[in-house]
Amino acid sequence: MKYLPIRKPPNHPTNMLSISQIPTTPLGPVNVAWTANGVVAIEIGGDQETFAAQIGQRLGDVPTFVETGAPRTQVEEYLTGQRTMFDLDIDWALCTPFQRQVLEHQLAIPYGETRTYGQLAAQIGKPQAARAVGRAGATNPIPLIIPCHRVLGADGSLRGYGAPGGVQTKAWLLALENRT
Repeated sequence: MKYLPIRKPPNHPTNMLSISQIPTTPLGPVNVAWTANGVVAIEIGGDQETFAAQIGQRLGDVPTFVETGAPRTQVEEYLTGQRTMFDLDIDWALCTPFQRQVLEHQLAIPYGETRTYGQLAAQIGKPQAARAVGRAGATNPIPLIIPCHRVLGADGSLRGYGAPGGVQTKAWLLALENRT
């Protein structure tokens, strides 16, 4: 996942950024970042130091590396089929207002179910905005917890996925949810 530099979000706490890596998962290493406000970013298949530097720069914060924490534990449980719901707050600092609107609707898609980009566009009151909804999902800074993998093309086909492995990763996540 590539991040563009942005200004520090207003009213964002400083010196509260925690970073943890789950080094071994079926998808490769998974990096998780959270603040006092909640989970702010997840990266599948990336380098922990690079991820920490990028998120720290975008938030204007200095990351602290930690080995444990509820966000890391819950993501690890999800990836091993032991968790079907997350009990975590979301820090929306890296999202635009439109993206947040779309991602909040993605959060409402139940485990093991899917929706189309068009259905989500209609839910947010913009039925012609399926492509914009897709773009908002493609730049989702918190995949897995915000389940952009549960969104499909109008014909039910898998469309892109921003993590390494692309649609194969998306297919793996959907298969995980269908066998649990």
